[in-house]
Amino acid sequence: MLLRRLARPLLAVPFVYDGLSAALHPAEHTAAARDGADRVTQTLGVDRLDDTQVSLLVRAHGAVTVAAGLLLAVGRAPRTAALTLAALSAPLAVVNQPFSSQGELRTEKTGKFVRNLGAVGAAVIAGIDLEGRPGMSYRIGQQRAVASRTAKHTVEAATKDAKHAASSASRSVKHATKDAKHAAGSATKDARLAARQAKASVAKAKAKVS
Repeated sequence: MLLRRLARPLLAVPFVYDGLSAALHPAEHTAAARDGADRVTQTLGVDRLDDTQVSLLVRAHGAVTVAAGLLLAVGRAPRTAALTLAALSAPLAVVNQPFSSQGELRTEKTGKFVRNLGAVGAAVIAGIDLEGRPGMSYRIGQQRAVASRTAKHTVEAATKDAKHAASSASRSVKHATKDAKHAAGSATKDARLAARQAKASVAKAKAKVS
């Protein structure tokens, strides 16, 4: 935690410095911005921006860079601030690309290009820093594991209940069958007894008649 409190202001310093330079002295940055603005307007097929408009863009870009750098330095929404700085630095890397230049200008642009790439990389790393908290993929994995365990327990409980219900039903059927057999046996005995009694009554009646 202490290292982050020290590292964030150090990372923010070059962004704030460059942003202040662009906001207060836009003329120094207008020439490079002009090339980038011309490429964009040509690609979009819109009218070319004049020097005043380009200067305003440079100032606005510098002001936003300063604001994001200060937020990062003081630790206010540091991830958002860092990703904003990365997004603001990417166009500078494009503007300062040295591949279309020659001689000393190529050397100068190469240095700026490399610094811009480093700034983008550093800002992205700061932007994805979770400060020791688990990331989204880890949390999703944990939720899936919990859901899987819950589903497994639910299935096991349902299977156990189904087996218990089947066992209870089987016992009930056995008891019912046993009761039915017992009732049938009792009925048979009663019928035989009634038949013997009837025969005896008939025999007595015949004897009296004789």
